[in-house]
Amino acid sequence: MHKINAFKSIAKYVLLTGAIGLFGLISACSEAKPQFKAIDVTGADYARDFQLTDHNGQPRTLKDFAGKVVVIFFGYTQCPDVCPTTLSELAEVKKLLGKDGDKLQGLFVTVDPERDTPEVLKAYMANFDPTFLALYTSPDQLPAVAKDYKVYYKKAEGKTPTSYSMDHSAGSYIYDTQGKLRLYTRYGSGPAALASDIQLLLK
Repeated sequence: MHKINAFKSIAKYVLLTGAIGLFGLISACSEAKPQFKAIDVTGADYARDFQLTDHNGQPRTLKDFAGKVVVIFFGYTQCPDVCPTTLSELAEVKKLLGKDGDKLQGLFVTVDPERDTPEVLKAYMANFDPTFLALYTSPDQLPAVAKDYKVYYKKAEGKTPTSYSMDHSAGSYIYDTQGKLRLYTRYGSGPAALASDIQLLLK
């Protein structure tokens, strides 16, 4: 009789621990990943950081923006459409975030450092938001930065030596408040989608 009762107790323990383990597994599975609208690139082995200079002449890395969601975009000041549209939408995103707007840092990296001097970049960024920063590096170092960020750019010759345009990638990278790369958003996604993703990163 004692053996039977002992067996029943062991059986109940096995069933109970099994049920607890199954419940834990179900709970873990139910904790769904955030449903981002942009492309989730968490854990990517590229675009992890940069060493660039802002339009005020100050050296910058991602650590300077700890605690903020960083959106970084590559372009040039004489871009006729994609660049001003992207920066204008980013300024709109900041407004959509309301009180969390100050937790957004917009960064614009020029792929045309020959024409985009610090003075030109500073004047250009003033058209969008006073907190956004333009970043640059030397023409010799730009290819390495672009490669690390998987950014395409190429000079398209114009009628004169200084009237050229720049073909370039049109997406943006988004970092969380810890400085980790999380998202890649394509051009044309719109302010509402980007604001929604940034709100998820701020939670």
